[in-house]
Amino acid sequence: MEAVQPQSRAEHEVVDIVSRLIQFDTSNTGELATTKGEAECARWVQAQLEEVGYETEYLESGAPGRGNVFARLKGAESGRGALLIHGHLDVVPAEPSDWSVHPFSGAVRDGYVWGRGAVDMKDMVGMTLAVARQFKAEGIVPPRDLVFAFLADEEAGGAYGSHWLVEHRPDLFEGVTEAVGEVGGFSMTVPDKEGGTQRLYLISTAEKGLYWMRLTAKGQAGHGSFLNGDNAVTILSEAVAKLGRHVFPLVITDTVAQFLRTVSEVTGLDLDPDAPDLEGRIAKLGDFSRSLNATLRDTANPTMLKAGYKANVIPQTAEAVVDCRILPGRRAAFEKEVDEIIGPDVERSAVADLGAYETAYDGALVEAMNAALLAHDPEARPTPYMLSGGTDAKAFDALGIRCFGYAPLKLPADLNFAALFHGVDERVPVDSLVFGTRVFTDFLLRS
Repeated sequence: MEAVQPQSRAEHEVVDIVSRLIQFDTSNTGELATTKGEAECARWVQAQLEEVGYETEYLESGAPGRGNVFARLKGAESGRGALLIHGHLDVVPAEPSDWSVHPFSGAVRDGYVWGRGAVDMKDMVGMTLAVARQFKAEGIVPPRDLVFAFLADEEAGGAYGSHWLVEHRPDLFEGVTEAVGEVGGFSMTVPDKEGGTQRLYLISTAEKGLYWMRLTAKGQAGHGSFLNGDNAVTILSEAVAKLGRHVFPLVITDTVAQFLRTVSEVTGLDLDPDAPDLEGRIAKLGDFSRSLNATLRDTANPTMLKAGYKANVIPQTAEAVVDCRILPGRRAAFEKEVDEIIGPDVERSAVADLGAYETAYDGALVEAMNAALLAHDPEARPTPYMLSGGTDAKAFDALGIRCFGYAPLKLPADLNFAALFHGVDERVPVDSLVFGTRVFTDFLLRS
């Protein structure tokens, strides 16, 4: 991939900003006592914004240390709705001994910025901060108000970040009609029908719902040497095994159907939803196929088990946690299917419950996204897709804000980008950051 030379102030700053953001250990364990670093990082972001003249608001949402920062840049057209640009500052934990570099070093080497958060999502946070600083410092007035939000706690569901803010401080989102956030706008290189390649740029217009489900079985406690036909561990284990092996039905949403049509047109692969072995055909697309296949059906993956306190004591209760991801429009059918699988002796309850989201791939904002990509990569082929995971967009949907994933990155064809999310040796190409900053600047001026 041809090297991208920085041109603007934002393009010159972005690599250093991303590196510095990574150096803040903002690991989110999901527990208040052990989650750290968000406030320090948020205060640093606040200082970078105020240095160029922004008025900012720093607030801690629901618990000490869960720092969030907001700033608004006035646009030229006062009658238009504002655009929210949001990014989270927290990251999942990382074990340094597993990495080639320290995960919080922010090392810049071999053409990459390395570290936890490099792609999830301090790359977009850095691009956003760099562009926001340039606009203010150079007196650039965008066509509409821009609201910049740097948020806590996304990696644990946003209870101390986006969801708390939507519930307790809706005034921060006054006038916002649309939003852009993470996990979209990146390139995916696929073979084309002529024997060459084509860069698709995946723009997120949908997300599966997140339902972390606790399963509980109760039985008869007793001595481990006795016969026991009512063992909670056995009851739970059988239900978890059945659920973990279950294959939910194939369901093609509008977003996924559009994506499959685009890929079929470009590659010549027959990805018709009615074609036999659709998932096998998708597997021919390479590394990204695992993420794509996860958007064809609901999933329920057991992730945690808990039972007992001594080897010779049969416990009265056994528990499991299952990570469920549910397609738009499938919630009632999913729950019915789960209940039939686990049976009447296992109770289920919610650990976290965030709905699915889907919007149409149309309108002026989509046109601006596409135009900005094509202006800087004429070979781009933008297309909508569904994210198998979730983002803070789930919270903003409650305010009627139309949300998209758009953090543009032109990636090397051989980079397994999907594997870097929450992975070891997470890293983002320097050239991709410079390119993304250029496209993002262009997009905001068209938005």
